[in-house]
Amino acid sequence: MMEPEDLLLDTEPKDLLLFNEQLRRSNRRWKTLALAACTLLLLVTLFGIVAATRARIQAEHAMRAERVSLWAEGGQLRTDASPSPLAKGLIGTWAFAGTPDEVKEPPEGGGHYKYFTGKHWCVTKANTETGKVEYHLGGTYTLDGDNLEETIKYATETIAGQIGQTFKYKIKVEGNTYTQTGVGNPYNEVWKRAK
Repeated sequence: MMEPEDLLLDTEPKDLLLFNEQLRRSNRRWKTLALAACTLLLLVTLFGIVAATRARIQAEHAMRAERVSLWAEGGQLRTDASPSPLAKGLIGTWAFAGTPDEVKEPPEGGGHYKYFTGKHWCVTKANTETGKVEYHLGGTYTLDGDNLEETIKYATETIAGQIGQTFKYKIKVEGNTYTQTGVGNPYNEVWKRAK
């Protein structure tokens, strides 16, 4: 049997050149195929990433649109295309005017205000002579028909024990007067729209 070195010695130089050329061509084909396969794999991966990103963005937009369509401008669960007249009328600044049994004009210098923004509310009571705040509290609210629920999210130290509590009211807004009647609480109050 002949050794591989002996085969090379018996081969003609032009046969070796031909063999060498065929080997180079074969190497080029394999390199070209390997490069094409790598390029194809890279393109498939890139298109997969692009498609996944596009799907994620579309899902985020759909979720955002769904959230927006569920909530009306007043922060209330949407039941129709726009907030109720009561929800719109509630938004603003109100000055304390007493109770339903004893309504009076708010003092000229104010001092006790309630604010509704469409989703958030707060009450600030200040001493009318010194301007020092006696208490301040607020949070979020929901309105379903004429049923108002206020949840206290923050308060000054003097009434901080109410943080986390929710109070229910029957409410009405007539002109520039807002009336709340406590449901299961003693807060029956009348407020006049602040001027």
